[in-house]
Amino acid sequence: MRMNDSAEPDTAGLRALSARSVVLSLLLGVHPPELPVKDLVRLVEPFGVGGSTLRAALSRMAAAGDLRRSDAVYRLSDRLLARQRRQDDAVHPRTRAWDGDWEMVVITAMGRGPAERAELRTHLTALRLAELREGVWLRPANLDRPLPGGLEAVAATYTARPDEPARDLVARLWPLEAWTATARSLLARASSAEHPADRLTVYAAAVRHLLTDPVLPPALLPADWPGEALRTGYAGYRRELTASMGFGAGVD
Repeated sequence: MRMNDSAEPDTAGLRALSARSVVLSLLLGVHPPELPVKDLVRLVEPFGVGGSTLRAALSRMAAAGDLRRSDAVYRLSDRLLARQRRQDDAVHPRTRAWDGDWEMVVITAMGRGPAERAELRTHLTALRLAELREGVWLRPANLDRPLPGGLEAVAATYTARPDEPARDLVARLWPLEAWTATARSLLARASSAEHPADRLTVYAAAVRHLLTDPVLPPALLPADWPGEALRTGYAGYRRELTASMGFGAGVD
């Protein structure tokens, strides 16, 4: 498989592996997220990354702030540590029994520029909130986590019980049919992939897709929801990769 740093995703979210994506895939799954160069050279070889390509990628990633280097050990930057936490939460979401309440965030800050608005939208989406209309975000209150305190500077937070039936509201907020179709495509591709690079490509796409799972209460999910199957498949692959690496590893 040819490495291509500028590869575009296909309809199932698959991206051709680059040296950078292989390195990140390995480091994002290691706890703590650091590996010596000698181990990286060995670990990336099955995915079609040669030593010289790896070293060039490591240099670029360190210059871009993706990695930090200490002697011959590379570790994730603080920015990517946050990404690792989001990935871990996507694979093992923390939930609680749902009593019908919804979290609601209403944006109150005025005069923000486009970059600030885009950053806030990204942050709220990462919290698995969905936008009902401009400035109003919500989701069922079934996640076992508080909303970040920093939101108070730009938004007001509420607990609410919408008048609209919960299933109807969920259908408006999240494209569940499209999510299901992509998840089933990824599961099918995973079952047929044999080459290490092909399998890493599929499971990297799988964990990216899990980041967009709204993690809704079971009562609000379609009967054939494949979220748990995708998590189980990914977890099995991570255990397999861990055994082959000799480290606790996963994919990005």
